[in-house]
Amino acid sequence: MAGEHHTFTSVEICAGAGGQAIGLENAGFRHLALVEIDPHACATLAANSKRMGWGGNIFEGDVRDFDPAAYDIKPATIDLLAGGVPCPPFSLAGKQLGQEDERDLFPVMLDLVQQLQPKAVMIENVRGLLQDKFFEYREHILDTLRSEGFGYVPVFWDVLNASNFGTSQLRPRSILVAVKPEYAPYFPQPRAVTTAETDDDMIPGTAGAGKQPIPTKTVGQALRASMRRRGLEGKDLDLWVKKADRVAPTLVGGSKKHGGADLGPTRAKRQWEQMGVDGHGVADDDEMATLDGPKGRGPRLTVKQAALLQGFPEKWEFSGGKTAQYRQVGNAFPPPVAQAVASCIMAALTAHAEGREPLSGQSAPGGALLPRPRSAARSLPATRVPSSEEQTSLLP
Repeated sequence: MAGEHHTFTSVEICAGAGGQAIGLENAGFRHLALVEIDPHACATLAANSKRMGWGGNIFEGDVRDFDPAAYDIKPATIDLLAGGVPCPPFSLAGKQLGQEDERDLFPVMLDLVQQLQPKAVMIENVRGLLQDKFFEYREHILDTLRSEGFGYVPVFWDVLNASNFGTSQLRPRSILVAVKPEYAPYFPQPRAVTTAETDDDMIPGTAGAGKQPIPTKTVGQALRASMRRRGLEGKDLDLWVKKADRVAPTLVGGSKKHGGADLGPTRAKRQWEQMGVDGHGVADDDEMATLDGPKGRGPRLTVKQAALLQGFPEKWEFSGGKTAQYRQVGNAFPPPVAQAVASCIMAALTAHAEGREPLSGQSAPGGALLPRPRSAARSLPATRVPSSEEQTSLLP
């Protein structure tokens, strides 16, 4: 009934340092379990979860060994199963072996979907998965979700760019959302955050919310206060902010096999240098910032500053050494994007629970879906065809 309070629960696999978990929590989901294999990321999750009073369980280990029953998580009792499955099989920077790559955890995710039967599923991955070469694999995933034994309606699969959701970084990610048929008519399409985010009756990041897009913060605007705290002041600070007048390139966490922390490949380092940032390394927390930096390329960023560009709250603490911390930041799903998509899922679950009317233009539950290969090498199955305005808002 309208006005009734609803508590919605989630289980998240491949949780990393908590970027998606923050977004789900901010959208209103209560964590039952967070599954992650990296010990440093697990320590980060444990420390912040305890400090913020989240509750829930943290499973440290391979997701293949995760047994929901051990945490009293029963089939058809949770609202959302989410996960940022590993991206190397589909990354534009990798060999793109796809489903032939042993690191592809989509099959594991689908097994959990079938086992747990959540009301909704949210899967994040790199945009490379939506290239034409992986079309048949995407169709396999969609067909599996629709099949008997699963029974889901895929309502969204497209690329969302973090810079359209309030972060100061170009970070395009592939997002797949599927829901049980009864919730499909209530799902609003995710879109760029707008000024209506401040309106009490609007849901941030949904197609129904909005007047004017919120201007994306530049790196200089996002990090001005933190650079001041690091000792960059007066005219030097103003000059740096003016130079850092654009959105950051995608932060790259890298792998354990490839050395220490830096801000990305050669092309990205050049872009950082144009913004007055030395991308060849990451600064220690106590390293003072100067306009020229130690090697004439500008100041290096700290882990905390990189996290701010990812959309993490400033109070979020990372565990491990500097390289381990930066790897957690660089591999994270930006919390604002996760919150925007999770808010759409929350809106659908709430509307159904309260017996509201379906959204205008939505097809009947279980209606025909239209996976469409596009010139941008993407496929967007949806319960309705988005307007041209909505499609534009979703482009990187």
